[in-house]
Amino acid sequence: MSDYKELHFWKKGVLFTTEINRVKQDTILKNFWRDNSRFADLFNAALFEGETVLEPDDLVEVDTDVSSFLKFNGHAETVEKVLDVVKKTAYGIDFVIWGLENQSRIHYAMPLRNMIGDAFSYLKEYQEIAAKNRKEKNFVSSHEFLSNFRKTDRLHPVISLCVYYGEDVWDGPNCLIDMLKVPEKLRPLVSDYKMNLIQLRDSRFLNFQNSDVRIVFDVSRAIYYRDYARINDVYKEQPISTELGLVIGAITESQNLIDQALKSEQTGGQINMCTALEELKREGIQEGKIEGTINTCRKFNISIEETLENLIHEFSLTRQKAAEYLKKYW
Repeated sequence: MSDYKELHFWKKGVLFTTEINRVKQDTILKNFWRDNSRFADLFNAALFEGETVLEPDDLVEVDTDVSSFLKFNGHAETVEKVLDVVKKTAYGIDFVIWGLENQSRIHYAMPLRNMIGDAFSYLKEYQEIAAKNRKEKNFVSSHEFLSNFRKTDRLHPVISLCVYYGEDVWDGPNCLIDMLKVPEKLRPLVSDYKMNLIQLRDSRFLNFQNSDVRIVFDVSRAIYYRDYARINDVYKEQPISTELGLVIGAITESQNLIDQALKSEQTGGQINMCTALEELKREGIQEGKIEGTINTCRKFNISIEETLENLIHEFSLTRQKAAEYLKKYW
């Protein structure tokens, strides 16, 4: 679930080398949501106000690759699109496709990306039906032959959910029309595409039934709000599994929490939140110092490039992490 990378940094004129765990957030989250109970609970809470519409036992994982070969007016192009987690569930006598997109950063074209993912899912099923129809030659009219799609053929609905895990409030578009410049008179004529989006930092009213999902959202949200008192009150006597610790650490980009989760595999596979809480507090204090350093550099007209190097050397940060702090506080 993780690998290691050597980090080199200067401190007080001395070159240090240390080893840090590198955990890919995307991989951790995909593995977490592949569990049917968690996946069903997420969708039930996000889309159905906690009502049990999706049953875990009814979910079947399907191929996430909806890449396609497109041909239009003599132009052909292969377009790649891989969703994070996709499940299929029986619904009456038919089925529904449920797609999950994990998003750690604000993406100002997310509704378009979401629409393309759904469209490719529909296109993939259409191409499968068309190939079957061509093979069986089961057409009753020239119109059906032309489209390779019979009058009675139907595609199955695709319902997608985007989960945004970032600490910043989502200020991006929530539907396709939010991305368009549309004259008011033409607005009723423009087709919209709604995006189902939930924000982790604004998820306290979601009615989760699955304890793993509830803990991940609750602890991550408390870390974002620096609500260490809540973490201490609720989870002081409640050990958290290595897996959940990795998920929370990956979401909140807490290297200390990730390290503790990996170490806990050697000592029973559970994290003591009392110890983790102290580490989280220290991380919060360090971030405050980093913010102060950035503000000081900006006040004295030190360039962004010099400030970046100062952060890397003073706080032993990776270049990427230092750049993220600069983006946040500059």
